[in-house]
Amino acid sequence: MFSGWDKPELDLSNADWQSSSQGTGDVQIAFVEGFIAMRNGGKPESPSLIFSPAEWRAFVLNARDGEFDLT
Repeated sequence: MFSGWDKPELDLSNADWQSSSQGTGDVQIAFVEGFIAMRNGGKPESPSLIFSPAEWRAFVLNARDGEFDLT
């Protein structure tokens, strides 16, 4: 575990992954133990990102505002 890492090691083996569409490489999220996990649905074996509820809210609000638009 990294120094300063304040998130638990979550067991994602039984997570209920949700996707907005059925395409390959979709981003999927799951709500587990009060945290939000996000993964690449096209490579589900790759590491997941873990967000606290406050981090997730900030991410979603900034995405809606276009902060992450690449165009």
